[in-house]
Amino acid sequence: MVAANQNRKRCLGVLLAITATVAAPNTLTASAQEGKISDSKGISLTIYNQNFGLVRDSRQMELKNGINYVSCQDVAAKIDPTSVSFTSLTAPNQVVVREQNYKYDLIDPNTILNKSIGKPAKFKQFTGNGSIVELNGTLLNGPSATIGSPDGGTSEVSQGLVLKTGNGIILNPQGQVELAELPAGLVSTPSLDWKLETDKGGSHNIEIAYQTADINWKCDYVAVANSDDTKCDITSWVTLDNKSGGTYKNSALKLIAGDVHKVTNEAQPQMEMAMDAAAPAAPPPPQFSEQSFAEYHLYTLAGKTDVNNNETKQLSLFNAAAVPVKKLFVLESGDNRVYYGGGENGDKRKIQIKLEMQNSADNNLGMPMPKGKVRVYKKDSDGALQFVGEDQIDHTPRDEKIRIYLGDAFDVVGERRQTNQEQPNEHLQRMSYEISLRNHKKEAVHVQVIEHAYGTWKLVAQSHPSVKKDSHTFEFPVDVPANGEVKVTYTIEVRY
Repeated sequence: MVAANQNRKRCLGVLLAITATVAAPNTLTASAQEGKISDSKGISLTIYNQNFGLVRDSRQMELKNGINYVSCQDVAAKIDPTSVSFTSLTAPNQVVVREQNYKYDLIDPNTILNKSIGKPAKFKQFTGNGSIVELNGTLLNGPSATIGSPDGGTSEVSQGLVLKTGNGIILNPQGQVELAELPAGLVSTPSLDWKLETDKGGSHNIEIAYQTADINWKCDYVAVANSDDTKCDITSWVTLDNKSGGTYKNSALKLIAGDVHKVTNEAQPQMEMAMDAAAPAAPPPPQFSEQSFAEYHLYTLAGKTDVNNNETKQLSLFNAAAVPVKKLFVLESGDNRVYYGGGENGDKRKIQIKLEMQNSADNNLGMPMPKGKVRVYKKDSDGALQFVGEDQIDHTPRDEKIRIYLGDAFDVVGERRQTNQEQPNEHLQRMSYEISLRNHKKEAVHVQVIEHAYGTWKLVAQSHPSVKKDSHTFEFPVDVPANGEVKVTYTIEVRY
């Protein structure tokens, strides 16, 4: 018993024993009419990938003619009260919201103590010998305070308890706290309280819609490439993260992908799959259906699901097998990726490895792909999956290309150096470059050499055919043999 009391004393911060009878938070005057509202009859939840969601809650309400006061419990703690829409589906034009109050002062120890300043309080302290010491007094300070900031906002700061007793002031008293009454205005769950007026009494089917913060979703992709990097299997996962302070049971779920404009107030699962060169069996239909919606894309879950507060949930978006891909080796002069010295005149540069695919139905894809992280795996000689790189992709419409940067080549090296520079006149410069590509692999590789130029320019000499990509970019596609070297040279004139 002594040991238990000692442990209690060490672990106990401030516990509350409220001895008063607590009145219901929605107590009305005798003359007021209190409407009745049911628990949720069904929730539709739309989550945006910008950390907010739209909740549509269907309920039933009993109203009387005239003024009714109704309290709706179990709304999300992170609700935006200014976004609330109340609609009577039974009589849309005959129920009017005259007043709305959002109550979010929840019953918790800190809030109770902060609202009990100036009131009597008793602290019970349990000593090591099993006896109890009581401190009686008036609470002068709570555990936290709201202070103003220079920019006009507010913030919560921690502070200690102060108790005034008959013998003086006690700072940070420890023990179990007993208060005579619960402060008024506290609620057990966030609630919306309405003052409604109607001339059609009776039962109403209603829908409450509101936005809430701190609920988000993201997309992750797992790709498994085959041995020669010509095909990969892709699984897409949707991850829901709910910190909105609300639980949405048996909800119809929709996801919005896109960049929705909002005004800002100033103030992985493991996966194993076999790779087969033969044509794969058709994958099962995805559990999300997709459609274009208002310049965005809407993904609707077949069936319903629970989205609990403080929970991370994963759902599969789609599966695609044997997606054709192309492996690219890319050396770009303007990428500022100088990693190690190349001698007096040259810079050795890392060559990027990328996988390219077309998001088309012909390639077993064709669904608009939300932005997210793509992780790529490949089987080693023992048949074990190994991680080979990851990249972030943006929202990608159907029939667009996707390039996934995996890392830098180990056995393929690029070296770029300037071999000549002339200035025939004050408005013209002529420069020559040499790019050496050395392949230490046992098989040939294809390297895309990307160069950039500015001003008015033209190539006056080149060792390999080039392709002009835009006004500042030209590219040399180069095949480098196994254990071989190829040098690309060109001369460019730039007029200023």
